[in-house]
Amino acid sequence: MNQYRTHHCGELNIQNVGEEVRLSGWVQKIRNLGGMEFIDLRDQYGITQIIISKEEIKNKIQGLNTESSICVSGKVVERASKNANLSTGEIEIEATNIEILGKCKNVLPFEINTDQEVREDLRLEYRFLELRNERLHQNILLRSKILKAFRDKMDELGFAEIQTPILANSSPEGARDFLVPSRLHPGEFYALPQAPQQFKQLLMVSGFDKYYQIAPCFRDEDPRADRAPGEFYQLDFEMCYATQEDVFKVIENVVPYVFKKFTTNKIVDEGPFIRIPYLEAMEKYGIDKPDLRNPLIIQDATELFKDTEFNAFKGKTVKIIIVPKGAKQGRKFFDKMTEFAVEEAGAKGLAWTKLEEDGSMQGGIAKFITEDIQKQLEEKMGLHKNDSIFFIADEFLTSQKIAGLVRIELGKRLDLIEKDSFRFCFIVDFPMYELSDEGTIDFNHNPFSMPQGGLEALNTKDPLDILAYQYDLVCNGYEMASGAVRNHDPELMVKAFEIAGYKEEDVKERFGALYNAFQYGTPPHAGAAPGIDRMIMLIAGEDNLRQVIAFPKNKKARDLLMRAPSMVTEQQLKEVHIKVDKEEE
Repeated sequence: MNQYRTHHCGELNIQNVGEEVRLSGWVQKIRNLGGMEFIDLRDQYGITQIIISKEEIKNKIQGLNTESSICVSGKVVERASKNANLSTGEIEIEATNIEILGKCKNVLPFEINTDQEVREDLRLEYRFLELRNERLHQNILLRSKILKAFRDKMDELGFAEIQTPILANSSPEGARDFLVPSRLHPGEFYALPQAPQQFKQLLMVSGFDKYYQIAPCFRDEDPRADRAPGEFYQLDFEMCYATQEDVFKVIENVVPYVFKKFTTNKIVDEGPFIRIPYLEAMEKYGIDKPDLRNPLIIQDATELFKDTEFNAFKGKTVKIIIVPKGAKQGRKFFDKMTEFAVEEAGAKGLAWTKLEEDGSMQGGIAKFITEDIQKQLEEKMGLHKNDSIFFIADEFLTSQKIAGLVRIELGKRLDLIEKDSFRFCFIVDFPMYELSDEGTIDFNHNPFSMPQGGLEALNTKDPLDILAYQYDLVCNGYEMASGAVRNHDPELMVKAFEIAGYKEEDVKERFGALYNAFQYGTPPHAGAAPGIDRMIMLIAGEDNLRQVIAFPKNKKARDLLMRAPSMVTEQQLKEVHIKVDKEEE
């Protein structure tokens, strides 16, 4: 028999009355009613009420603090005052002995099971205590169940789980690498993998038909609410002799299954998911990860205003967002939206007007809307009576971006977002290349992707016009997965990197394993990598990744619990052949 417990704290019920039991857990609450004392004893499974009437036990626990760990022996009795909110609410334990297993300090840094506001740095410094919070604790247990469900489904589909190295080589995946100095090879470094990209492609060359793993990935990026700093996990998978359609079928099979399994009373899109070309997504939503629960769309009205007298629109790209029934909003609403556009979206201003019930344009820039423009807005753009309309005018890319942010904010402020639903779509046909900030050609998405049109497209097209077999899965405004049909031809690989400024020698040096492997009968292959953390965040109904990760870092990428990153000794640095050149503050 276990010396600490015969049952857990969510297990006992009226059928157990009369039994001698032993429970262990944390003291959640202590109530002294004079003749008797009560303890709410909590473990991972629930809460059981303990009743203490014996003086020797009262004396033993005198001064006991909440969150102390104790072991209680006693008899199960029926509660006089039952609690329907607890699974154990019909019984209580009449204590015959209490052993204090672990005392808790007199003053906690914060209350564990309350909704009180606590500084993030304090919560993270005492994360081991915060993880006792019921909601957070259940999120971490939910994560475990979700990971098992993913594994079960991938196993069912015939995928083999294979682990790839953590100490790898540096690779241009679009973010900074975390570098690890080598002790045995002075001046040389490993890199923590931004993704298992090259390894999984090598597995395809090796003849493994379907691979997957719950892969840790490391990127030295700035943190934000939907992206954990430094490290994250993804459901990485790859398939031999596969096309884009094959990858989509796997995602449409696995992702909705997991969302449905762990959510109730929610609408979950089933496959086939809507497919939106990248350029269309940017035109209609101003972003490549659109939230399809928001019914508003962006339209281009540049042509309508080519001869306008309104100086703010002259020579600019004009984007519009029509808000059905938006005319009922007061002036304060429009002023607040303008404030948002300028202060948060980076706009120079936000023009607006309303089409009243009598057919007249009122408010904002109404005087610049001629009869001809109004007619075209109604006939071509779908403007109706009692609608409002917002205008964003700037350079093409800027107006597109600002319009996207304004669309999102309008959806939130007007409560237009569809409730209790998960809306999926694939963004497809990404550009293979883009212009960098320095004006050079760079990879847009994934450097190992197959260009549409193959080698001919690389040899004959303007690089900025070449599309790739690259795709993202998007859900409710979050990027859920990225993937691609892979470039498996060495000649094509060299040409693709050459366009981005790499010489063949660079490719051989930096991607020698892939380049060499591609000489030996490489099969066509494709795959994707759904992000585990973001999916769990959505399923759990949270809006911050910190709530679904056991030991997260803070907004400055610091681990306040373990105090990382930290200084190391001169001896440690010497062993890995490093000298630190730190600037004086």
